[in-house]
Amino acid sequence: MIPLQLFDPASSTYTYILHDPATRDALIIDPVDEQLDRDLAVLQSRQLTLRWAVETHAHADHITSAGRLAEHTGARTAVPAGCGIGTAAVQLQDGETLAFGGETLRALHTPGHTAGSMSFLWRDHVFTGDTLLINGCGRTDFQSGSATDLYRSITGVLFALPEGTTVWPGHDYHGRSHSTIGAEKAGNARVAGRSQEEFVALMESLHLPRPRRIDEAVPANLHSGLRHDADGATLQAPRAAEGYAGDVSAQQAWQWVQDGQAVLIDVRSDAEREWVGQVPGAIPVAWKQWPGMVMNADFDAQLRAAVPEGGRAVLLCRSGVRSVAAARRATELGITAYNILEGFEGDPDSHAQRGKKGGWRRQGLPWRQG
Repeated sequence: MIPLQLFDPASSTYTYILHDPATRDALIIDPVDEQLDRDLAVLQSRQLTLRWAVETHAHADHITSAGRLAEHTGARTAVPAGCGIGTAAVQLQDGETLAFGGETLRALHTPGHTAGSMSFLWRDHVFTGDTLLINGCGRTDFQSGSATDLYRSITGVLFALPEGTTVWPGHDYHGRSHSTIGAEKAGNARVAGRSQEEFVALMESLHLPRPRRIDEAVPANLHSGLRHDADGATLQAPRAAEGYAGDVSAQQAWQWVQDGQAVLIDVRSDAEREWVGQVPGAIPVAWKQWPGMVMNADFDAQLRAAVPEGGRAVLLCRSGVRSVAAARRATELGITAYNILEGFEGDPDSHAQRGKKGGWRRQGLPWRQG
């Protein structure tokens, strides 16, 4: 069994999908925001059920799609505990495991590139993120990096694995896909044959340019890649380039509905509306349904029936992620569609709990339980 390796050319990032062939349960490592549609299509085409979206660290060169994947698929997010990604459902400690079907992934704390960085071991494969690259390693000059810690992580943790263990890196810039622990121990240009002092001196002499997207990527990744404004300050942000009319706050959406300027469409599943809460007067048109978050085959017909010709729709989901996808589809159907920021429950707070930070329910707007 080998992982499915996917590549984002813009950031030279590798994303990995692992699965249990018996149950078709799957796990994804280091997904990239711009590749969300690709990854969802891969999962669907292979009939996989995503259980976990996992990060090796808080990335500085791309934005993760972990939060959006969780919203679309019902998966849970898991991150290294030391990375400060408070929106994730699970904060992993060294040695802890994640189960997907009959398979398990084990977390290895490998700090150095960042203080919280982790590698992940599955069978005889290790996913090293930016800790160990092919014939190289991650940089240590920002985001709580430490060359001393990185040397110890590589030589003391990763190089302690069996030499036949396959190394799957987080990036490669030269078209290489994988290596082995034995090959890196013998020939890695940064580490092999160097003492800790020599390695630290080498890393301090690199003077690498600042990552181009760091100011955008790191803050977004500390929120699992969910980038919308949690305070509802952004109104009607233009989204024509993204395939729908725009984003509106819950207050603005409700005002439009009250004034007869828009139809409120709740795209959450029947179960969510029943158990979490619903908005009086909203028309239920589920984008996906439980179990399994399966696409609603009648979405187009139900939406057309709900919105008068030439009318405007404001779309509500749990957190403002599924409603973006639904708004894009509505636009393709000729409907002027807006996404409601923060959704019904808002963003996860520092304890990964929804319903306490933003969202329709926190704005004093009408809703009821059951």
